[in-house]
Amino acid sequence: MRIAVIDTDTGFVQVLGNRLNRLGWEHRVLSSAIGVDHLVSMRLGALVVDVALLGPQMWDYLARVAAALPALPIVVCTGRSTVAQRVRGLRLGADDWLTKPCHPEELIARIEAVARRRCHEAAMAGETVAAGEIEVRPDQFQAFAGGRSIDLTRREFELISLLASAAGRVLEREEIYQRVWGYAMAHGDRSVDVFVRKLRAKLQQASPDWDYIHTHFGVGYRFAAVWAGDPSLAHAATVDAAADLPAVPVAAKRPGARAHPHRLVVGASGADW
Repeated sequence: MRIAVIDTDTGFVQVLGNRLNRLGWEHRVLSSAIGVDHLVSMRLGALVVDVALLGPQMWDYLARVAAALPALPIVVCTGRSTVAQRVRGLRLGADDWLTKPCHPEELIARIEAVARRRCHEAAMAGETVAAGEIEVRPDQFQAFAGGRSIDLTRREFELISLLASAAGRVLEREEIYQRVWGYAMAHGDRSVDVFVRKLRAKLQQASPDWDYIHTHFGVGYRFAAVWAGDPSLAHAATVDAAADLPAVPVAAKRPGARAHPHRLVVGASGADW
């Protein structure tokens, strides 16, 4: 995860930085507020801010950051405050409010918790994605194959929703872990590979004529519907033109009849995040 910390408490920031380094999180410490446009360009996973540094502009700054980056987790970590101040900050856009003195480990846990909530909200708010015979319906928290619901665990659904929404681009294992599990992947952790293997097996059982999740060795995974049936059909003109195209959003609809292999939903690949 990549975070920015607006704080001048050198002792606290040093201890926090040491812990973030061990987790493998990228972090930048700022001694004062920076422009919202700069925050956007940093592509942050979270923002930690001591609002006491901002003076009377604290409320305006929180509101502007939350408006410009609605998906960015914002955690206020500051000194003593009143109930009215905490309520106002949370209503203006802060996702959590932590009072100093506090342990950096608690701050990290709160960042992870906010990131998990945001990931779930993003999945629920996503568009329906269709590829091959599969439809991923975030509004129902379900995936369908030929109109039949696929029995997925919550983690498996979050995984297929993330992969399918990536519009055919390769997602690195670390990014998948961060966005599905909500915190940094430990060195040697194979959770992503294990869950991809389980998800592949369920997709294969539900839609045996298609391959959906493709491994890019040493990098990560990509979601794209590839017809894996009769070789003569695989090389038919209509299929050959779109043999390995990314899943794309479609208008939400009631899961219907099984899709025909020649009726792919086709779209251009998205840009990297």
